[in-house]
Amino acid sequence: MEIRCIALDLDRTTLDGDGYLPEENRKALEEVMEKGVQVVVASGRALSTLPAAIREMEGIRYAITSNGAAVYELHTGKCLKQYKMTEESVRRILTLTRNFPVTYEAFVDGEAYAPRAYVESPVQFGASVRAIPYIQGTRRPVEDIRAFICDHASVLDGMDVITGDRELKTRLWQLLNAEVRDVYITSSVAQLLEISYKDAGKHTGAAFLLDYLGLCREELAAFGDGDNDAELLAFAGIGIAMENASVKCKESADCITLSNEACGVAHGIRNILKL
Repeated sequence: MEIRCIALDLDRTTLDGDGYLPEENRKALEEVMEKGVQVVVASGRALSTLPAAIREMEGIRYAITSNGAAVYELHTGKCLKQYKMTEESVRRILTLTRNFPVTYEAFVDGEAYAPRAYVESPVQFGASVRAIPYIQGTRRPVEDIRAFICDHASVLDGMDVITGDRELKTRLWQLLNAEVRDVYITSSVAQLLEISYKDAGKHTGAAFLLDYLGLCREELAAFGDGDNDAELLAFAGIGIAMENASVKCKESADCITLSNEACGVAHGIRNILKL
């Protein structure tokens, strides 16, 4: 079946390692949009943190954000679909993780909040050096993130548990999956456990948008690199993983393209989808 919609992860997929949109990818996206293909964002990022290079492309009209917790019409800012975490699950997560060496991020109506110490020195919390400009340019610093989350427990789009310890991350993922109701847990980068309401996920956001646009899943192609893209790639008619993708993401894909640094999105559009 003809591909009529492309869902794009951003970081380490459409964007290079410094968070910029390569010219080759931009040209390929403009070319397919001129042919009538709908291009949509499918990101773990909150709405306010989407890069200007993406938001300013007139043909990109829709964005699945915060790992599917919210779907927006980009040029109007209208929220088409939104899930909020339950207050019970938020407080349960804080209780279960309070004795571990972790911190948190919180997302409210498309805005990202994080502890001032994390914003000022992300690498100390497990972030990569290349992620520093993105974190410092998109997070609103707060002095007491646990208090902030408690005060906003009923209105969170999602929250992240941050730890630079890979083993602890795995343990906490298992603990929260077992002990917290009504949550969807995934991960896009090493230091984050990304948590939202149970019905979220990029794949559910894509399903909503396809129905909204009158399209079917066989008409969807999707690109991604992280564990949080795996379900989206499995859902799409054609799922394309980046060469730099996680094992889980590659296992869910139909095809593998070049890395994000080698403009794998442009390569996939032209050589795999042949659009």
